[in-house]
Amino acid sequence: MSALTQRCKALFGYMDQLVHRIPSVPRDILTTALLLYAAYWTSGILISHTGGENNSALVFVLAVVCISFFTTGYAYGITASIIGTFCINYFFMVPYSAFSLSHTGYPVAMLSMVAISCIVCALTSRVKQQAIEAVRREKNTKTLYEMNEKLNAEKAAIQLQSARETIRGNILRAVSHDLRTPLTAISGAASVLLSSEDILRSEKNASLANDIKADADALIVMVENLLSVTRIQDGTIPLKKREEMLEEVAGDAILTTRRRFPNCHVDLELSEDILYLPMEPMLIKQVMVNLLENAVRHSGSQSGILLNLFRQDEWAVVEVRDHGKGLPPEVCQAVQSGRPLSRDLNGDSTRGMGIGLSVCQSIIKAHNGFFAAGNAPEGGAVIRFGLPMKESDHE
Repeated sequence: MSALTQRCKALFGYMDQLVHRIPSVPRDILTTALLLYAAYWTSGILISHTGGENNSALVFVLAVVCISFFTTGYAYGITASIIGTFCINYFFMVPYSAFSLSHTGYPVAMLSMVAISCIVCALTSRVKQQAIEAVRREKNTKTLYEMNEKLNAEKAAIQLQSARETIRGNILRAVSHDLRTPLTAISGAASVLLSSEDILRSEKNASLANDIKADADALIVMVENLLSVTRIQDGTIPLKKREEMLEEVAGDAILTTRRRFPNCHVDLELSEDILYLPMEPMLIKQVMVNLLENAVRHSGSQSGILLNLFRQDEWAVVEVRDHGKGLPPEVCQAVQSGRPLSRDLNGDSTRGMGIGLSVCQSIIKAHNGFFAAGNAPEGGAVIRFGLPMKESDHE
């Protein structure tokens, strides 16, 4: 019995798909014609058994109800009502095979038949439309529920990610604070050793002391960069801007770089305009020092580094050029897209190129400036950033 039921369901599904392949208008016309013919055929069987007394009017009303249910709109049901009334008068009322309104009660019966059929048609169509609307609302409710669940899941994921970032920033700050003191002590001890004549007499010992100091200083810079980028990104460093000359900040940055790299040669090129603008001077100096150190460490050359300051419209622009091997394509793409850089973007990640550039991006973004990086046609890297000459109104 279950196998027969399954076969009937499969056949019904196949027939339903086959019927719905037909366009709606031809399908509705065919449905109306078939049901009216079924009503005519059924009424013919009834009148052959009952003689003059038959229920053809009820049969055609049932046909109108079915037509209203299986077709679209009211037109087919009303048309079927009129045709059904004519068929009842012509085929199933005396005189047979003739249209007549002469008998008593025929006009009222026909008008009543049309009215009842139209009312039934309207009610059936309305019920069908309400059922369709209920299904549509159910689908919309289900879609909204699924969207709400998806949004809740995304919100939970964002909150989890935010919590992870907060924990990561707190860990980085704690570790950086703990590392800064011993690193400073190591750098100071290395400086003391380099001033000792006993160390200087041995070239090997002097080289080792220089390496210790250079690595300690590099780690101190990396620690400062980590502290700055975590504080800026989570907003714990409020900018204390004041009017400063960009040329003075650039001079301090060059002096700091020369102290760390005595053999480094940096040319400073200034514009005719005096660049006096609001900024956090210590942070902007850190950006310049990071860019100059990246040029020294990653260009492969300590000569030919240019620090250029100029005005472009309403921007004070700082540009660092070198004549080294240039920036990797992935670094240029990351800077152009504005996404944060990773220290893994460069093979020498221990020197913190990715962290340094990430710090620069964060600081310049906090100043509402722009940051760009690329390679010059003649060779070497070109990194520039711009600061607004005037304070924005919304700040």
